[in-house]
Amino acid sequence: MAAARATAPESSRRRPHTSTTRVLAESLRMFSPRREYKHPVMFTVYVLFLFLLVVTLYPAPFPDIQATYHPAYYEALTVILFLTLWFSHLAEAIAEAQGRAQADALRQVRSGMRARQLAADGSTRWVGTDLLRVGDRVEVRAGEAIPLDGDVVEGAAQIDESMMTGESELVTRESGGDKTSVLGGTRVVQGTIRIRITAVQGQSFLDRLIRLVEGAVREKSPNELALDTVLAGFTIALLVVVVAFLYLVTVFPYVHLSVGTVIALFVSLMPTTIGALLPAIGISGVNRVAKTNVIAKSGRAVETAGDLDVIILDKTGTITVGNRLAVQFVPAPEVAEAELTARAMLASSLDDTPEGRSILRLAGRRGAASQRLEEGAYRVVPFSAERKMSGIVLRDGTEVYKGSVKAIEAYAGPLPAPLRQAAEEASRKGMTPLALAANQRVLGLVLLKDVVKPGIRDRLRELRTMGIRTVMCTGDNRLTAQAIGRESGVDEVIAEAKPETKLEVIEREKAQGRLVAMTGDGTNDAPALARADVGLAMNSGTSAAKEAGNMVDLDNDPTKLIEIVSIGKQLLVTRGALTTFSITNDVAKYFAIIPGLFIAANGGVIAGVALLNVLGLGSPELAVLATVFFNAIIIPLLIPLALYGVRFRPKSAIDLLRQNLVLYGVGGLLSAFVGIWLLYQALLWLGQQPLWQTLVHLASEGLPLLVPHFSGAFW
Repeated sequence: MAAARATAPESSRRRPHTSTTRVLAESLRMFSPRREYKHPVMFTVYVLFLFLLVVTLYPAPFPDIQATYHPAYYEALTVILFLTLWFSHLAEAIAEAQGRAQADALRQVRSGMRARQLAADGSTRWVGTDLLRVGDRVEVRAGEAIPLDGDVVEGAAQIDESMMTGESELVTRESGGDKTSVLGGTRVVQGTIRIRITAVQGQSFLDRLIRLVEGAVREKSPNELALDTVLAGFTIALLVVVVAFLYLVTVFPYVHLSVGTVIALFVSLMPTTIGALLPAIGISGVNRVAKTNVIAKSGRAVETAGDLDVIILDKTGTITVGNRLAVQFVPAPEVAEAELTARAMLASSLDDTPEGRSILRLAGRRGAASQRLEEGAYRVVPFSAERKMSGIVLRDGTEVYKGSVKAIEAYAGPLPAPLRQAAEEASRKGMTPLALAANQRVLGLVLLKDVVKPGIRDRLRELRTMGIRTVMCTGDNRLTAQAIGRESGVDEVIAEAKPETKLEVIEREKAQGRLVAMTGDGTNDAPALARADVGLAMNSGTSAAKEAGNMVDLDNDPTKLIEIVSIGKQLLVTRGALTTFSITNDVAKYFAIIPGLFIAANGGVIAGVALLNVLGLGSPELAVLATVFFNAIIIPLLIPLALYGVRFRPKSAIDLLRQNLVLYGVGGLLSAFVGIWLLYQALLWLGQQPLWQTLVHLASEGLPLLVPHFSGAFW
């Protein structure tokens, strides 16, 4: 059962997003007015659809409309407006469905969970998780699930977090330090821990994750709100223009515009494409971040990442691999390198630290042979803060020590001048010299280096291309920090930084009007995470850090912030590209539908309007139907682009604007012309088919026969 639960979310990510039936049902439920009014553009289409539906079914109460009323034409327009609304709902339903399967799996993790609560007298009792309160303490043993979010206050344990992160590697959580935070729903594999509850049921990280992946609590970003306002204003302005246009049309007595045609004109020229896809774009942005195992507490944080100006990065674990690694042996004068490497391997043979293992690997590559040490034939001298060196003493009296230069000098005497010069040069280059001595004789140095992560320089260059400045903030000395800064390619280095330095840097940058992001995992990082515009907290960190940040990285990878920036940029570019496409689409629709409205009944055209009829459309009804139908079907065709985003490559803002105008601006214009012309020709061909003519006749004659009596009685 534990294994099944552990892999549930991972398997759910491999399954189809959800069943087709469920998506279709959800898209139909979105026709509720309570959902529609949240989107101004589509709500306008919704109102016009309802009005046209009433007119189509019950034309009798509208005597002014009956003069131009054609049942088949009105029925076709009503169906097309319904499809326009439904396609917009379908885009949002598919976007919300992307995380629904994962939410169901997470609910299974939480179902039936109980906790071993600790009483004040030390006794325990089993209670339901709904009875736990913040501050209560629980005990969790090997094989048991952690009931709710909390901090480890006693003990240490190996924990399986795969049900949250999808990663099978166990993590260690222990009391004290910054690795205390645990998540409800994860499972203790080894050890026993006591936890202080920090979140009640319904407010835990798991509950927040469920609500997030279902799209139930998506907060609109400022850019999305601004675009909503612009689209609403554009719709109102277009309404005024259409009304004025209708007034001017009255001077042409032989042009008769039906109500259906006017509604079609209004809907076609509205920015319905971007209005329909806008919710799906926002939801899919959060989903893309979730696929990288980052939980964004709101869509606002994701989009803000796309507008960042400055990123504050830690050195250890972010820019560097986090552990110093041996890169070079420097033997003392009159000491053979083979002797140095052999003694280095002996001194590190029982050192299980990352530095010790790296010395063994380097010595092995230099030809040193590993030594087998029998039980009782040696004594390990552990490292201590006072001694500042460690080593091993063999039964035959041989002793080998490694440690800081000062510690080895205190043990074996001053370093030879060439060796001291090599140590000083290594320090200037940002390396750490580790001295080695055997039997009070200095043998040489092992140079340790905080290795820069592979590819980090290229990733920081991408950020610079996007106009984002990087600041490395580290507590290391100035020489080491500057050496790492030069190698990694950061724009600014702040060395010997205190815990509050990050907060000071954030305040300085924000005072200059810049958007700032940072990463952190400790309680002392919480103020800076809360103050930053984008705060990425590590899942392994404290509860205070995770509450302060607006994003949580389940993989504990600080460089994930660079990926989040790319996703935020992709979200902005996608919205901009589809907005450009929608506007140029509307321009093409103008040239398709306006000339058709002025085509006279006898086939003549008002002087001057013929120049606008670039598509050569001869039938006003078919021109209107082709335009409105294209306006509807372009929405589902663009759903994949809205869900998965426009492919983003790091470029300057000018280059991105030029790309949008050329690819999506010109593309939107040409696709509308070609699409409307093809639909017009298809409708023209269908109109000549006997079966189609029969269907149109039934629609024209059948509906008036069915409705009049009922509509008359109703009205």
